[in-house]
Amino acid sequence: MLSKEERKLRNEAFWDGFKLSMKKKMSSTGRRVNWTNYPTDIKNCYLRMICDGKITAVCFDLQFKDDGVRSIVWEQLEELKKVMEDHMKHPTLWKYNVDEPDGKNFSRIQWDISELNFYQDNDWPLIYAFFNSRLTEFDMFYQEFKDILINLVE
Repeated sequence: MLSKEERKLRNEAFWDGFKLSMKKKMSSTGRRVNWTNYPTDIKNCYLRMICDGKITAVCFDLQFKDDGVRSIVWEQLEELKKVMEDHMKHPTLWKYNVDEPDGKNFSRIQWDISELNFYQDNDWPLIYAFFNSRLTEFDMFYQEFKDILINLVE
């Protein structure tokens, strides 16, 4: 079991390594992008990477305060489901209701892999490759269809 400080250092090393692995990777638009803080251009929509020893995943989270807005965006994403899944080339989990510990609720589209472990150093290159593939696939989809989603929430 790692101490809190060891966990923090391991986390920093992992994410620094990931940033380095993605440093020269451009968006499908040809622009440089901060992959660890992907710009969705929609307030309350986030592309998140999770790697904590329990799960390795890329998630597209809809965290709108207004459930009506979240529902409309979710419905539009469901209309685009086939196109998105064709772009992603990886099994997709669709979860309309995800509960946070504080009682809030959000929606999540998730791509995960269970056989890789954050605590195994030799898995890190495979995790980076998984994140790289999912992020670039999502980016190709998102850049093509983001205006539809942006127009829904404006």
